[in-house]
Amino acid sequence: MDHVLMLAQRSAAGSAVAAGVGLVFLVLYLSIIVLVIAGMWKTFAKAGQPGWGCIIPIYNTYLMTKIAGRPWWWLLLFFIPFVNIIFAIILMVDIAKSFGKGVGFAVGMILLSPIFFCILGFGSAEYQGPAAA
Repeated sequence: MDHVLMLAQRSAAGSAVAAGVGLVFLVLYLSIIVLVIAGMWKTFAKAGQPGWGCIIPIYNTYLMTKIAGRPWWWLLLFFIPFVNIIFAIILMVDIAKSFGKGVGFAVGMILLSPIFFCILGFGSAEYQGPAAA
């Protein structure tokens, strides 16, 4: 009977450790999400768009087309599989140009957009107007 009690105590201790590790990862994950939202919010605000628009799905893509100087109907192209990838790449390049950044920065926005939106939002980049207009 003592063996069963000891096994139950080990199991409870292991569960507590797992819960603690899970809690740490959850807090870290949520912190990263808040940081990325704040970076996009500031980027949108720099471009003269409502910052809160970055947290609304579909509407944030519409705002990005406005920032890049593309027509509103480009939003419809994002619903077409495979076509959306091409237009997303073009949109990221245009957003980078709208903030006075080059092709290298645009590649960063394509591959690591959460990080590069934070760089745009918190950095010294200034919105210079729609690049595609």
